This record gives sequence, C-alpha cells and structure tokens, in this order.
Amino acid sequence: MKRHTSLRWLAACVCAMGLLQTLPAAAQNWPTRPVRIVVPFATGGPADVFARFLAQRLPDQLGQPFVVENRPGAGAVIGTDLVAKAPADGYTLLLMSNTHTVNETLVPNKPYDLERDFVAVAPINYSDLVLVAHPSVAANNIREVLKLSKERPGKLNYASSGTGTPYHMAGELFKSMSDTKIVHIPYKGSSGARTDVLGGQVDLMFDAVTTMTEQVKSGKVKAIATTGKKRSAVLPDVPTVDESGVPGYEATIWLGLLAPKGTPAAVVTRLNEAVSKIVSQPDVQQAWAKQGAVPLVMNAPAFDKYVRDDIQKWAKVIKSANIKAE
Repeated sequence: MKRHTSLRWLAACVCAMGLLQTLPAAAQNWPTRPVRIVVPFATGGPADVFARFLAQRLPDQLGQPFVVENRPGAGAVIGTDLVAKAPADGYTLLLMSNTHTVNETLVPNKPYDLERDFVAVAPINYSDLVLVAHPSVAANNIREVLKLSKERPGKLNYASSGTGTPYHMAGELFKSMSDTKIVHIPYKGSSGARTDVLGGQVDLMFDAVTTMTEQVKSGKVKAIATTGKKRSAVLPDVPTVDESGVPGYEATIWLGLLAPKGTPAAVVTRLNEAVSKIVSQPDVQQAWAKQGAVPLVMNAPAFDKYVRDDIQKWAKVIKSANIKAE
C-alpha cells in the first residue's frame, strides 16, 4: 500500500515538473495563433484608431495577426470585464485609457478591479488637451480666467462630454489645484459641448488639441492653455496650465495595453518590447505629432506604477469634488 502511494506521489511530482518546464517554453513561443485586442469603446474614436494602428504593426514584430474587437458599452465596463474573465494566456488584450483609472473610483460596483484583475503591459501614447474660451469671455490666459472666476463666483462655466470623461476630469483637477469655482455643464458627447462653446452658450471647454486647433486658428475660440507637462507641438505658441500659474498641473488622454492577471511574464515582456519598438520609430513619431499624440515608452513595471499613480490621482479629485457617476 505504501509502495503504491509512493509511486503515485512520484508520478504526480514528475507530471508537475513537466508542466513547470512546459509553461516557460509555451510563453517563449508565444504567439502561435492570432491575438485579439479588445477595445471597450466605439469604432472611429482615438482608442480604436490607435488600436488598429498597433494591430497593423505588431505582426511584423511578433509573427501573428492581431485583431481588433470593439466591445463598447457601460462606460467601457462591458469590454473590460470581458478581458478580465479571459484566459491569462496572452491571446486577449485590453486597449485601456485613463477613462479606466477614473472609473476605478467613479464606478464602485464594477465586476472587475484593475489592480486585482489585470497586469500592465505597455503604454502607447498620450495627447494633450487645450482649454479654450469663447471670444466673448473676458480672459485670454490662465491668470485672467482665475481673476474672472473670483470676480464672478459661480458664473463662469465649462462644458464637457460627460461626467467622468477626461474633459470633465481636466476641469475638476484645474478647479481643485487653482481653488477656482467654475460650473461644470455635462453633455452627452463632445460634439454637443463643442457646438455650444463655439456658439457662446458656454464659456470654456477642455478639449482635444487636434480637435480644436482649426477652431483656434480661425478665431472661433481662444486658446487659453494646454494641459501637458510641456507645450504641445500642435499649438507651440500656447503656454501650458503649469507655466501659466497652476504649477504641477497635468491632464492628458493616454492609452495603453493591459492583459488578464496571471499572463506569463515572458509574454508581457515580449509585448512590451514590441510596442515600445513600434512607438519609438521615427515615422510613427512624426505621424503622431501631427495628430497631437506623443509616444509613451516604459517597461511593464514602470507602466504598472503609472497606472496605479493615475488611479490615486483621480481618486483624490473625485472624492474631493464629490463626483457621482450618472
């Protein structure tokens, strides 16, 4: 009896050792079949566009097709949850944005948790926003906006594409860091918000640099400041919020890749290296610069910290302003 038990134990150990030897080899051989990138946003938006760009370039680096699958809905929760529950084998990835880091606090009853259910793979890029004002607003720079808001407390307002969107959060961060009272007016989408700012029904708006550049150049709106750490290549003559009187301010839209927690480290490393190589190519940087997008390059552990720090950054803003999901 003891002999049979010992044999079964030995056989189990041999099988386990074989499995442990097989897992690294499988990870090193990854990918051996197509990989899908789930985009939890509608087609045609920036996240979708950059996901498809990567899907075109990654096969050259990794030898297998990459297929984009759009799963929008519920503020990106539906597609994100799909990836959280997918096998952790490197064949299902999530295209995420800082909408996800905002949602960690704004949407408390999600079926997933970014830090618990995902592993950071690689950042892709970031894009600055620009604070614009209708020409009728008696302010041409940040200091004048702050002065006007103190003279007219609760009267100055800004539009956004909806509660919790990057445009809204940029405004709330500005309010908290400058101790300014500006009324938020949420819209169901950026086009309606933009139309009312251009029409003078709303005073201000934080919007994508590329979207507003032509409006600024035509004089339909005034560019007050951009929101990055340094000036935007698209609007180089416009100062940043940081240099204009709100030191430390930064609010951008950024994109990256996540994978289900448990994805082999070797797969994460290969993906990170492939994405980093693609976004570092001069032709990519030049093309993206025209779109106001700046490549982000960092290894997986650094990107993990970047994601966690962003969650904490927006958690403070959301709790301080008592923002609730619509």
